[in-house]
Amino acid sequence: MNFLVDAQLPLRLAHLLEAAGNDTVHTSQLPAGNRTTDGGVAAVADEADRVLVTKDRDFRDSHLLRRSPRRLLIVATGNISNRDLLALFSGNLETIVDALSGATFVELGPSGLVIHE
Repeated sequence: MNFLVDAQLPLRLAHLLEAAGNDTVHTSQLPAGNRTTDGGVAAVADEADRVLVTKDRDFRDSHLLRRSPRRLLIVATGNISNRDLLALFSGNLETIVDALSGATFVELGPSGLVIHE
């Protein structure tokens, strides 16, 4: 699976996804880094067929209204520690990848996944 991890999520999440065999980029690695606009982030994700991983609800609205980004994983955990976030991803990664193989919009919350059709 190809992922683009947004700026408000830790670089360590990108490393975790990469270590699990996924092609992963963090916005800090883009030419404009974490200053890349939301439109630019969505364009990069769409051009490279990456799932955008973000906490930013603006991307949810953009996905629903304009289908950009085309593939989206919203992290809907509220404020949790990076350690807990990484543990949540580690414990659900196989399910996340399976869900995103068929769905274009998935939310990850503290109690699991919500798959939007």
